[in-house]
Amino acid sequence: MILKSKICGVSDPKTLNYIVNHKHAPQFVGFIVNYPKSKRYVDLKRLKELIKIDKKESSYVAVLVNPEKKILEEIKNLPFDYYQLYDCDVKKTHSIKNTYNKKIIIALTIENSKDVENYKLYKDITDIYLFDSKGYEKSMSFNHTLIENIQFNKDIMLAGNIQINDDLEKYKRIADIIDISGGLETSGLKDISKIEIFLNNLKDLNNEN
Repeated sequence: MILKSKICGVSDPKTLNYIVNHKHAPQFVGFIVNYPKSKRYVDLKRLKELIKIDKKESSYVAVLVNPEKKILEEIKNLPFDYYQLYDCDVKKTHSIKNTYNKKIIIALTIENSKDVENYKLYKDITDIYLFDSKGYEKSMSFNHTLIENIQFNKDIMLAGNIQINDDLEKYKRIADIIDISGGLETSGLKDISKIEIFLNNLKDLNNEN
């Protein structure tokens, strides 16, 4: 089994072009759509221009924090493959999935084992579970051992302050997909050299296995 990846918080065309045209491109590319607190937020006008870039073999992911109908209507015709939803209850998640016919990544923010148990609420809705820290835009960590012994019925995406020099093998034992953002940045901006290191490290890991 290969360890897949998502590069999140992409906000400029140079970086996006580099990622989607890379010979070891990530399976997922994420865009912060409605969370202005994040330095990686992309307003609607820029977003529409940005994702005109051909996604090639990657899937585009709209990262949404408890989105209102207005933003969902504004992005419904954009070429997103997945909606990644934070702070959405089960009823709202069902409604979004059914209304907009998108695949869903339900994002669960984790501090303790009780938080992990919330995955059961979404088992019939989500296409992928994302386990993240409580930090949102702050790139905080959480205790990954809280999820490592649970048998899930969907693919697991893992986030929370993942860095390019981390032992990727340990993530492969826990998750199907790793979600990296801040670990690919220098002074708050995506760094092409770090993206290159990360994608090549991931390629090497998968070739070893």
